[in-house]
Parts: sequence; C-alpha cells; structure tokens
Amino acid sequence: MEERIADAARGKGRRAFLSASAGLAVGAAALPFLGSGTANATDRTTDAFGPFTVKPGDPRYGELITGNNQRWVGSPDCFQLVGSTQQVVDAVQAAVTSGRRIAVRSGGHCYEDFVSNPDVRTVIDMSEMDSVSYDPNMKAFAVEPGARLLNLYATLYKGWGVTLPGGRCYSVGAGGHICGGGDGPLSRRLGLTVDHLYAVEVVVVDQTGKARSVVATREPADPHRDLWWAHTGGGGGNFGVITRYWLRSPGVSGADPANALPKPPSTVLVNGMSFSWAELTEAKFARLLKNFTGWHERNSAPDSPGTALSASLALNHKSNGNVGMFVQVDGDVPNAEQLLQDFVTEIRDGVSATMLPLSGNVGEYSAMPQLVNAQRLPWFQSVRLLATNSPMLTNPTLRADHKSAYHRKAFTDADVAVVYKHLTSTTIDNPNAMLLLLPYGGKVNAVDQAATAASHRSSAFQALCQTFWAAPGDDAKNLAWVRKFYAELYGATGGVPVPNDRTDGCYVNYPDTDLSDPAYNSSKVPWHDLYYKSNYARLQQVKAKWDPKDIFRHKQSIKRPS
Repeated sequence: MEERIADAARGKGRRAFLSASAGLAVGAAALPFLGSGTANATDRTTDAFGPFTVKPGDPRYGELITGNNQRWVGSPDCFQLVGSTQQVVDAVQAAVTSGRRIAVRSGGHCYEDFVSNPDVRTVIDMSEMDSVSYDPNMKAFAVEPGARLLNLYATLYKGWGVTLPGGRCYSVGAGGHICGGGDGPLSRRLGLTVDHLYAVEVVVVDQTGKARSVVATREPADPHRDLWWAHTGGGGGNFGVITRYWLRSPGVSGADPANALPKPPSTVLVNGMSFSWAELTEAKFARLLKNFTGWHERNSAPDSPGTALSASLALNHKSNGNVGMFVQVDGDVPNAEQLLQDFVTEIRDGVSATMLPLSGNVGEYSAMPQLVNAQRLPWFQSVRLLATNSPMLTNPTLRADHKSAYHRKAFTDADVAVVYKHLTSTTIDNPNAMLLLLPYGGKVNAVDQAATAASHRSSAFQALCQTFWAAPGDDAKNLAWVRKFYAELYGATGGVPVPNDRTDGCYVNYPDTDLSDPAYNSSKVPWHDLYYKSNYARLQQVKAKWDPKDIFRHKQSIKRPS
C-alpha cells in the first residue's frame, strides 16, 4: 500500500500533468488514509532526470556555487543534481556516510548564506524535480520542490482552473517558498499557501544515520502529523529534504481536482502609479504612509470587505526620483471598481502629489506606465505581467540585503520620521535602496497561530527594508544603510520588531542573520521567537524526533531541545 502511494506521486518532470490528467477519477477513492507509513522511494519512471554530480573543474561548477544573491559564494565538494526521491535518498545517504555537511537548493533565492556557505560540502540541487500533477490517490496536487512559481500557477490554472495564494516572483522554487509559509497577492482572500498543504514527503535521517523517505499528512490519526505541521511555516533546511508537497484545501473531500484548491478570480483590476519625490514634502510623505498603513490596520480582519484588495507601496530612496504603488482587486466581486476607487482616494487624501505613471523601476517592479489608468485583465495575464516585471528579484548578478517585519498597527509619527530620514539620507545614493510595505491580514488572520507553524496570524501588513547593488565594493555602505534604518525604525524595542501590540516579529522566508547577533538585536527576544513565536518549542520537538543527529542545519536552523 505504501508503495502504491509513493508510485502514484511520482511525476514525469514537466510532462507529468498531462499524463496525470487522464482518468482522474480512476482509483480516486480506492485507498484509505495512507499517510502513516514510510513511503517506498523507489521510482518507476524511466525518464527521471539525473542523478548528476558536478565537482570543481566542471564548467558547470562556477554557475552553481551561487544562488540569486551574489554576496554568497559556496565551495562544496560536489553538487548532486537529482530527479527523483530515490536519488535524494541516495545523495543524502552518501553525504551522511562520508561525513559531508548537506544543504539543499530548489530555486536559489535564499537571502542568507544557508546554501552557498563554505562549511557546506554537498549541495543537493532540486531544481529539475519540477513536476506538478494531480494525485487521485491523495485527492491532492503533487508538487515537486523545483517547480518555479510561475510554472506552478500555469499548470494548476491551465489544467484545472485552480491556484495557490503564493508569491509573485516567477523564479522562486516551491520547495522553500511553501514550507516557510508562502504568501502573495491572493493571500488576503485565500490565506497562506500552507493553509492548503495536505501532505509532504521528506527524506530524513534517523539516529543510526540511515536516510529514508517519509510521507506525513494533516490527517489527525497520522502518527507523522507533527512532521507535516513543521512544514506549515517551519522553513527549509531544518528537518530533511522535501521531495514533494501534496496540496488540497481543508474541507475538500471529493475526487474532482477542479475543487481541490481555490479558484482565482476570472479577472482582476490592476492599477499602478508613482509619486515624484520632488513633490513629496515630509508632511505629504507622512500622510501617504499613515493613510496606507492605516487602511491596512482597519482592513486586517478575515471578514473585512477589503480582503478582495491587495496593495503594495514601494518607497525607494530619494535618488530613484519616485515612490510607487501597485493595487490589485478581485474583479469578480460586485463592487470591484468602487473598492479600487475608494482605496486610491483614501491613500491620496491630503497627499497633494500628482499621480504619475510607473515610468521607471520602482520597488521591485520595472516600468508599467499603462497601468496608471486601472485595467481589467484576465487573472493569469496579470500574474505573468507581475512575474516578468520584477528585475530586482530575478537579476542573478545583484547583491542584496533584506530585513522584514510584521505590523499589526499603522505607522506612528515617530515611525514615519525614521522612514523619511533614511530614504532621504545623503549617506547613500542607491535608487534601489527601499522600504516595501506589503499586504497581509484578511483570511491569513482567520487561522489560529498554533494550527500551523506559520504563527503570524494577527498582522495587517509586512515591512521589508532592502537594498540591491552590483559592485562588491559597495557592500559596506549598503549594509550600513539598511542596518541603521532597521535599527532606528525598531529602536524602541531593541532594534527588532518584537511581538507586541504594534509589531509581530519577522518572516522566516526573509531570513536575516543579524537577528541572531546581539550587536543588532538587543531586545532579549531571540531570533527564533521573532520567526516562530510560541511555536518554536514544538518545532524543537519535531527536530529532535526527525533529525536527531542535526544533519540539516544552518545559521538559523531549528535547534534540538537542550
């Protein structure tokens, strides 16, 4: 029986969804609950990619030693490029047997040096394990970790008319994105990606050093349910190697894949605009920020009518020339046009600055001047538009640093003064230094913080201080700028956004090792409580059970109980 569940989940690369869609109802209800066993990792496909080993001297090695952030350069003994669960088991076993430290990469977007690290000797590259298919035995969509988000959305939507509320950057891999919580433009309406996670397949290493694959589900009777729970926001690189997710929304029991996940809106209203720094006095700038953050505070409840709207405010350094705002509204709600109009009017109230087209790079987006007048677009067309207009996120030659925060309440006058000070500072002239204010709340806040490892369930918006640059010689001034900005913004609480009535910690998918350094975090709230809050102790128990030898570790990996 365990072999049947494992075999059913094995896709055939990019072609998997085609074959899987044939005969969807066959055997859909044939198997009872099967998540309690260890999956047989033997793959029966004949066209699996790999395995391939890349070592120093191979012309591919130089391409693989970095991810998306060029600050981090690794020097492993080898890269193991894999195409199946069994290949992952074999790669993990070989590394453990030889005493080589392991790291795992799917999309390569890790903000810190958790993968491209000099202590890592074997990197298991999952990027070619990218199948997306429907598994009738699990009544869920099987997604391999190498699936890039845009391809994931395309397959789900074109095949079955469904989606996940994940992020907008097209090249992020599902492997790290989902297990860290994974939110995006639809999250205010549909929750987090992990709110739709039914099961996960993980290659783990036991106390004897033996590697094996395990399937864990959210079924209450599953003895492995704790491993499933840990992957609902616990982040990557902690418990084992994720080789497959199964996704099915809670409460869905039928065999029709078109009902297994939520349907996106058929159309969305999109509106993009910018405001010139030349017109933004400090008073106008303050009004803009307080309007934006205040709206999100008032519309953070799960039943807010504003859940149909998702907006981001990109506050670039003054050297950019502009700040920008992008708004998306579910076009299927009956009051979509009015909701958009009322929102833009409220945000602009008292700002008295000309609404200009997005005519240049603002935030993480490139120019989209056509959106200064709201347009109604087919949903997937809007997804492709945003995914392919994010040069800061997808340029593989840049260096960057990122610092996140969850906010429950609107910015105060003191907050706004700090933001204005650093975005107009003359110590830096980088047009790609910025503060992003990102949408949160809504249906995300409908879930109890203990129900998933993703514990941030009462916030209104996210703040992301970040800067992108190209030359290594500019590292010092960019790092100094972003560190000072963040430290002053949260200066009243030790330089970090501690969980309290106004802020609520940090996002594990935007890792920041400064949170572990007393020089930058004097709050007495440890990094793990900023990421996980009260869920950390439970995650430690899962760590002790499933990774007792601490094989899977990095600078901010979950620690076993002392």
